[in-house]
Amino acid sequence: MELVLILLGIFSSSFLVALSGALMPGPLLTYTVAEAARRGFWVGPVIILGHGVLELGLLILLLLGIGAIINQPLIMGVIALAGACILFWLGYELFTSARHARLSFDAEDVKTLSPFWAGIIMSLSNPYWLIWWVTLGLGYVLFASQYGLWGVVFFYVGHILADLGWYSLVSLAVAQGKKFISDRVYHGFMVVCALFLMIFGCYFGYQGVKTLVGA
Repeated sequence: MELVLILLGIFSSSFLVALSGALMPGPLLTYTVAEAARRGFWVGPVIILGHGVLELGLLILLLLGIGAIINQPLIMGVIALAGACILFWLGYELFTSARHARLSFDAEDVKTLSPFWAGIIMSLSNPYWLIWWVTLGLGYVLFASQYGLWGVVFFYVGHILADLGWYSLVSLAVAQGKKFISDRVYHGFMVVCALFLMIFGCYFGYQGVKTLVGA
């Protein structure tokens, strides 16, 4: 009974910590909003599927001890710069495609990344995602692992359900809102999302250079 209560505590605390992170605006949320307006509700869950597969792989690597290797200023700085380039490129692509975009679900209108791969690439492009995992995430994983495989499973399930719940809700709200948005408003909406991605890219690039200089 005591173990069950501990596992439930791991699940609930993991859910709440992950939810607090998911609620913060970032590249993954921005991309989800932009794509949900064009493709529909299913974009959110599929993006989180890709995000979840990536996090599962990283979770396994952390258990194998890679966290201590990655958490070095030089490596984190290079990761930040690489992420900055990817974010800026994705933002530019979204910006240039905004002029020709329509609120349609026709197959020929879909010219961007598939949602599954977007979930992986947008997560990798955000250096703070990796920083969270090799600091707070690693500590949480090590704590949960004290209770065996079930401890890690309850941690991961709680974590990913928070992301899935929030991004599905956002995706549903945006997809339903398309009924009340004209193409002109939609174009402006995409431009704003694109600018946010490029701003994130510039900020991460600055942080990467700052980290490398101080290394």
